[in-house]
Amino acid sequence: MAHPVLALATAAVTAAGCVWYLPALADLRAGADRPVSRRMRAASCVTAWATAATVAVLLLTTNPWTWPAAAATTGTLPALALLISSAHHHSRETHEAATHWTELTPTQPPPTRDRTRYVVAVLLTTGLTTATIIGALRLAENPDTPTAWLTTITTPAAILTLFITLAATHTHHHRHPH
Repeated sequence: MAHPVLALATAAVTAAGCVWYLPALADLRAGADRPVSRRMRAASCVTAWATAATVAVLLLTTNPWTWPAAAATTGTLPALALLISSAHHHSRETHEAATHWTELTPTQPPPTRDRTRYVVAVLLTTGLTTATIIGALRLAENPDTPTAWLTTITTPAAILTLFITLAATHTHHHRHPH
C-alpha cells in the first residue's frame, strides 16, 4: 500500500478524533480545576492523537517504513504510561474520597471498590499497544506480497480482538458471578 494512501487515512482518522482530543485539551487548559487523574488521562489522549498526526506527516515525507513505525511506537509508550499513571491516581483519589465520606458518616460501611474498569482499561490498553507495536514492526519489514500484507493487517487485528474478548469476558463474569 502506498504511503500517501495510509497518510490520508491516518490524517482523516486523526481529524475525526477531535471528539476525544479537543475535550482533553480543555481538561489540560483547566489546570488545577481538574483532578490530577483526569489531567493525566487527557495528556495521554493528546499524546496518542499527536502520535497519529506525526505518523501521518512521516508517511507523506519519508519513504521507508522505519520512521513512521518508530514514531508510532515512540508515541504509544508515553501515552500508555500516562494512562496507567492516571488509573493509579484515580484509584488514590477515589480511596481518599471514600475515606472522607466515611469520616462524615461513620455508621455506614465504606463502599466496596470495583476494579473492573481498571482491569478492562489495562486489557484494552495492552491489546492496543501490542497490536500497534506488532503492526509497526510488520510494516517496517516492508511487506511486498498480498499474503504479507494480509498478515500485516490481520495479526494486529487478531491480537486486539483477543484483548477485547478478554475484557468483555472479565466484565461479564464480574457482573454475573454465577
